[in-house]
Amino acid sequence: MLKEERKQLILNEVDLHNRVLLTDLSEKLEVSVDTVRRDVKELDASSKLRKVHGGAISLGYTHTSTRSSNVYALNEKISIAEKAVGILRNGDVIFIDGGTTCLEMARMIPPKIKLSCFTFSLPVALQLAGMPNVDLIFIGGRISRESMISHGAYTIQRLAEVRFDYSFIGTGYVDSLHGLTEFDWDVVQLKKAVIRASKKTILLCISEKLNSQHRFKTCDIHAINSMITELPPESALLNPFRNQDLRLL
Repeated sequence: MLKEERKQLILNEVDLHNRVLLTDLSEKLEVSVDTVRRDVKELDASSKLRKVHGGAISLGYTHTSTRSSNVYALNEKISIAEKAVGILRNGDVIFIDGGTTCLEMARMIPPKIKLSCFTFSLPVALQLAGMPNVDLIFIGGRISRESMISHGAYTIQRLAEVRFDYSFIGTGYVDSLHGLTEFDWDVVQLKKAVIRASKKTILLCISEKLNSQHRFKTCDIHAINSMITELPPESALLNPFRNQDLRLL
């Protein structure tokens, strides 16, 4: 594989999953970790991604409330967000996860609807702070400089004290048999706490992430009540999920 092809594949993986490990890229590309590290360093120098310890994150993932032109599959994420806000009703108590798709949802909340909204995402909180009919509650804790979310034992403790009507979450990987998975153990613990605190959990996920998995399991697919993609619900790509007691939107 040529170097430029390798770099493009790295960018595709980073854009799709927001954050990737050098070891995973090395395995996928069948090259050494040192080779991947050099490629990532060069991509960082040319402002195409951001190099972090042990991996890389997309530039769109590092921005706050201002929409970035670097957001991957923006049109698809806007389509998902439009479907998600259609679920909301006056008086709902909801949770909105971090990540670019959830941030698009926060942007699209109708100005007249009254909500109590919890989040541990700084970008989502900044977006919601300007909405007069949203009662915003930020769940604090140690802030991740990479994802701009609070995490750790304190955050999980606070989540245990709430009951959401709906939680809107993202995931790095989703599969009909293996459920929702991540490569980050701490992120898995956060998402588990959110699901436990929710009457209904709604997954927001672009279709490119379907039929993918990683090492740490968040939950089985049937722990999610609904899954929203940019696809029409009748799409054949969603067939593996159709018999999983899961509402497809």
